[in-house]
Amino acid sequence: MVVDTDALRWFQQVADGVTVTEVADIERVSQPGVSRALARLEHEVGAPLLHKSGRLLRPTAAGNAFKRHVDTCLHALDDGLAAVNELVDPETGTITVAFQLSLGTWLVPAMISQFREDHPQVRFRLEQSDDALGSSLVSGGRIDLEFTARRPRNPAVHWERLLTQPLFLAVPAGHRLAGQHEVHLAEVADEDFVMLRQTWALRVLSDELCAAAGFVPRVAFEGDDLPVIRGFVAAGLGVAIVPAAGSALPSTSPRSEPLLRILDEGAHRQVGLAWSEERRLQPSAELFRQHVLGRDH
Repeated sequence: MVVDTDALRWFQQVADGVTVTEVADIERVSQPGVSRALARLEHEVGAPLLHKSGRLLRPTAAGNAFKRHVDTCLHALDDGLAAVNELVDPETGTITVAFQLSLGTWLVPAMISQFREDHPQVRFRLEQSDDALGSSLVSGGRIDLEFTARRPRNPAVHWERLLTQPLFLAVPAGHRLAGQHEVHLAEVADEDFVMLRQTWALRVLSDELCAAAGFVPRVAFEGDDLPVIRGFVAAGLGVAIVPAAGSALPSTSPRSEPLLRILDEGAHRQVGLAWSEERRLQPSAELFRQHVLGRDH
């Protein structure tokens, strides 16, 4: 049984008191075309659905019973079409974005805020990604775009650099180097370090920088969260290699630990945007991707 949805909509309107002529005018089709579609619908259903009453067609008992289900069906269909339209319309879609926690305090909010100035109806679903993961979250298809400083190993995931983020040495407020703005890692070779666990990309880079400076860092505490790492430093429990929010030297305040720009070669990390090359982004996500890649960082 093949039922024409146009015929269902025309039947719904006629059963509600609209004349065939009016339906034809509204839908911009011929009056005989509407009549033939209604006749085919009755044939498919297997019962008369409408009978003539003066100038109007009125639903039969079968038509009344059928219309209740037609209303439900068309309402559900319209809801489904609206949901799809929300996905494919770049101005009303929903974008799923993952990001490393260290990028979620400055880069991602700034990107989304600027984008929503021009596209206020677009919604975002946010998810924190784990820097310790070996592959990008976009490869699973559930995430549209990912802000990450880890280059995915999956060849099906494209990663494009957004900015170079310098690394700083966080020291306690009363530290002997707290008054400086720059530092070589060799100057803290004998210090206790607070570091991320060895599965994290930033930890690998930190170990490499220390090795190049001629020492193995003495790790007093390990963790999985940069704000926690910096909290331990502020409490005087060691020093830490951390990325700064942005490319400029951040200002310090009595409530935060001093940050010293690390002068060692390679003391930076690349931050980029990742997306899958195996699936096409929905229009709203593609619009946001272009916005991110088109900005000056």
